[in-house]
Amino acid sequence: MCIALFLWECHPLYPFLLLSNRDEYHNRPTKPVCWWEDCDILGGRDEIAMGTWLGCSTEGRVAFLTNVLELHTLPEAKTRGDLPVQFLKSGKQPREFAESLKSEAHYYNGFNLIVADIVSKSMVYISNRPKGQPITIQEVPPGLHVLSNDKLDSPWHKAQRLELSFKEDLAKYGEGEIPVREVIQNLMKDRVKADKSLLPHICSLDWEFNLSSIFVEVETPLGLYGTRNSAALTVTSNGEVSFYELYLDDTKWKEHVINFHIRKMK
Repeated sequence: MCIALFLWECHPLYPFLLLSNRDEYHNRPTKPVCWWEDCDILGGRDEIAMGTWLGCSTEGRVAFLTNVLELHTLPEAKTRGDLPVQFLKSGKQPREFAESLKSEAHYYNGFNLIVADIVSKSMVYISNRPKGQPITIQEVPPGLHVLSNDKLDSPWHKAQRLELSFKEDLAKYGEGEIPVREVIQNLMKDRVKADKSLLPHICSLDWEFNLSSIFVEVETPLGLYGTRNSAALTVTSNGEVSFYELYLDDTKWKEHVINFHIRKMK
């Protein structure tokens, strides 16, 4: 997942609402969102590293991840997709889980991780970048936030564009229900790229330019890379959870939705 916008404890109907796009090579084997056979996790699954970029549980736990854009990565690093799985399987509160990562965060390439417990209204942002510095552990305040490939709420072009577009939709729907399927189609397919003068100048300009839109699609020597999954995860105040996914299956876009109720909020 390369961009995520979320509402946290600031909407009368939704204590939590998330929109996300996951960018990956189209030829990388991936399982669509489903209940995992071996644990209480609902999410997509990378079938090579067996991790996830976004998952939740019937206990009201949520975790999602983006990579930090950096020039050099370590091929021997631990898989970042295991971090959301670790949290969802643990019984730890978000802050406690974040503290437990201090000794091992440097074994991973750059990551941004959000872990939340909906029932206890606790959400924490964790990052192991800048490299060589202590990991960032930050309580996420109520509000609208965007996570891309830099720090939480960094003013990158795609993040600012998505935030502005979502605020316009939010004004239209007011305090009522948000039709996430419609919002996904309207906002998460945006291919408008940044002016090159606004790029962060971390990697090659061409690569950054191709990644600067909300919806990404670029040919590479390793195959087609880009957005192959869009999702909306909503939690209502009475604990109803809806996980909508629009995903690429071979060359066709498919969609499905899975609903459940957080057990502790019944």
